[in-house]
This record gives sequence, C-alpha cells and structure tokens, in this order.
Amino acid sequence: MPWPPVPPYPTRPSAHPHRHTHWWQRTWVRYGALITLLALPGLVILALVREQTGTQGFLVGLGLAVLPVPLLTAAFRWLDRVDPGPWRNLLFCFAWGACAAALIAIVANSFATRWIATATADPAGADTLGATVIAPVVEESAKAAAVVLVFLFRRRDFTGIVDGVVVAGVTATGFAFTENILYLGTAFGTDQLTGDSGIASVTAATFFVRVVMSPFAHPLFTVLTGIGFGIAALSAGRHRLRRSLLPLAGLLLAMGMHALWNGSAAFGEYGFFAVYAAFMVPSFGLLTWLVIWTRQRELGTVRAELPAYAAAGWLAPAEPYALGSMRARRMARQYARRHAGKEGARAVARYQACATSVAFLRQRGRRGRAGADFALRERELLDALWRLRGMARPALDYAARATAPPVPQPVPPWAYPHGYGPHGYGPHGYGPHGSYGAPGGGHPTPYPPQTAPAAYAPHPSYAPYTPYAPYGSHSPHSPDAPPRPHRP
Repeated sequence: MPWPPVPPYPTRPSAHPHRHTHWWQRTWVRYGALITLLALPGLVILALVREQTGTQGFLVGLGLAVLPVPLLTAAFRWLDRVDPGPWRNLLFCFAWGACAAALIAIVANSFATRWIATATADPAGADTLGATVIAPVVEESAKAAAVVLVFLFRRRDFTGIVDGVVVAGVTATGFAFTENILYLGTAFGTDQLTGDSGIASVTAATFFVRVVMSPFAHPLFTVLTGIGFGIAALSAGRHRLRRSLLPLAGLLLAMGMHALWNGSAAFGEYGFFAVYAAFMVPSFGLLTWLVIWTRQRELGTVRAELPAYAAAGWLAPAEPYALGSMRARRMARQYARRHAGKEGARAVARYQACATSVAFLRQRGRRGRAGADFALRERELLDALWRLRGMARPALDYAARATAPPVPQPVPPWAYPHGYGPHGYGPHGYGPHGSYGAPGGGHPTPYPPQTAPAAYAPHPSYAPYTPYAPYGSHSPHSPDAPPRPHRP
C-alpha cells in the first residue's frame, strides 16, 4: 500500500462556512490594504522620477523601459508551466519590485552616497563606493523582501527551486523596469541639454547596454536568492540549519554578483565587456540549464506519483503519462479549445494544475515534508479534479494516444532471425536435419504474437462518460458516478 494512502472517495466542502469573521480577516480588506501599501510607494516613485527626468524624459524612459518586460515575464511564466503559481503572486512581486523595492533603493542609495561624500570629501570616490558596495546590498535586500513574503505567507505556492526562481525573477523584472525609466529618462535629458533632438547618442547607448545587452542582469542576481529559498522549501521539516543558511547564502551570492557587475566599469576601458563575456553570459546559461533540468525533474515526479491515484480510480489510466509530458499537455488544451472553446481549454488547464499539485503534495508526504494540512489539501485538489473530469479526460486521453510511443508490431516468421524451430533455418534448418531443424521435422514453435498493452483501456471502475458534458454534471453522487474504488 502506498503511503500516504489515497483517499477512496471525494468529500464535499462544508456548505456552511464560518460566517463570523473579524473585518480585518476578510479577503477584500486584506487585498485593499496591500494595494494601498504598494500604490503609495508607486506614487512617490512617479514624483521622484518625473522631478529628475522631466515629463518628456519620463515618457520616453517609460516607453523604452517597458519593451523587455513582456519577454522576461513570459520567460518566467514558461518556466513555471509544470505547476503554475497564481497570477496574484506574480502581480504582487512585480509591483513590489517596481514600487516598494525601487523606492527603498533610491532613498537608501542617495542617503548613503551623500553621507560618504560628506565624510570623505571625495564625491567621485563616494559614487564608486556607493555603486559597488552600497547599491548591491540595499537593492538585493529590498528585492529579497518580496521572496521572503511569498515564502512565509504563500507557502502553499512556494514548493521548490522553480517557484523561487519565478518569484525572484519577476520581482527583479519590476525593479529593473523602474530603474530603466530613471536611467533612460536621464539619458534623454542629457541629449536634450547638448542640443540633440529625439533619441540621440546617450539615450541610444543607454538603451543598448541596459535593454538589449543585459535585460536579464537584475533577474539573474535575484534568482540566486530565489534558488536559496527554493532549496530551503525542499528541506522543510528537517535540517533547520540548512534551511536558515541557504537563503542567506543565495542573498550573499546575489550581492556579490551585483557588486562585480556594477564595478566592471572600474576594470578599464573593456572591463564591462570582459565581465559580461567571461562571467555574466556563462552564469546566465548555467542558471537557465539548472532551471530547465529542475522542470524536467518535476515532470518525472508527476509521472511517478500519479499512478497511485489512477489505481484508486481518481484518474484515468492514461492520464499520468499525459500529465507528465509538456507536449501532451499542450495538445490536450488545444483539443479542448477546438471542441469546447475557451471554457474547455480553461477546464483542462485547471485540471492539469490540480493534478500536478496533488503529485507534488504526495511526494512531500512520502518524504515527511508535508504540513499539518496535508489531508485537507489533498481532498481539496481531488475534489477539484472530480468536478473537472467531464471536460478534461477526453482531451487528455486524446493527447495520450497522440503522443504515446509506438508499440512494437509482431515480427513475421520469415523475418525472425532464428526461424520457428529451436535450431532455426541456418545450418540446422532445411537440409540434413529435416524441414524445421531437428530430425523428424523439429519442433515448430511460432513466434508469440506481440499485442499492444492495454494502457488506454477504460478502468473497470469507470462508467462511460460523455465528452465535454456540462461543467459539474459528473458529481460523485450522480447516477453515472463510478462505484466506490478500493484502496490500492
């Protein structure tokens, strides 16, 4: 019997939830307070940037800085396709980086640089020290705060390295967006002061360095912090020292890489290009490989954990294979969209997300890292799967059949290397030893026919279902519901 045991039958959530909650515990109050706390720094940032760049410079910087944002966000969302987190987490991270973290960095960096310049009477040295020492510490700490908040208050959505990478990367994307507005707007103002019209040399050079060559710089730094928190999430429930030290180690590495990047201009005329080619590009490639490799391991977890639920009757036999393949997942959503429209595609996507979450939850349970709400969370996910199965199962069955590896066909006797008999056709075939090998005709043993495994046959406990029936028509208490499955 697998552990933890798969529940044999779904349970419905309570029809009478707790109604008496304090006003500060209500969802709309919490979301309103969070939006207000993020909007206030945003307004302050807007005023500061407009004061420094002017209205025209702000608009030019905004238009140029927004260009890499959709590409970076789409890249991080692509990495998170196996077990996608909710959009509200990503919106919070982006807003934190663009508003709160950017305001903290502007205020702290300006104060520290002015204090150093006053104390040392060396403005040039204060700028260099601020860029290479103060800015990396302040900025990476401010961005890491968003990772900490998601790790603590959205722990259910923060389960591994990929989640840490996505949360940290989106936060850094928001921070870089605001910073690019400031730099590009300032460069545009410099061009205007020199008498150039439009986007001239300084603005073009700044755009090339910050948007074309290194749009991934800030995400690359903060991703190291996210990896530290992701490994800590995998170690939950044990190794307390490692859970505490790994996020700190990731933050220190992010600060060190940031300091090296900011200080590359002090390494000579070609110091920037040397650091970019010898350090930044290899680091980016290595981290990209690590994240893609981790995603493949997540797909392996889905294929390994879901067969237990298929044996208990919660999933169709073909679904663990289809849910463990990104190609099959995509084909299932496309099939649902063709036959049931956007509603069908959304149902299949939701079904895939719930099945993936229950696979990861089961893996944590087997390893002793599941929380106290393991049983409740498992019931919630399985209940969601049961409600969505009418739309999702036909699409997943189609995708599994379309992407399944080919089944070997029976080999005809004339092509088999050793013929029918135990001695074959060769020197012991036709001739002195009879027609089929041994004297007296040999022992003709036909090659056993090979048949395809019944991988996609309907499970005995399933009743026939109608493809793309109305949402929720197959409830556990309806006449077409399967009989109560047994524990495996």
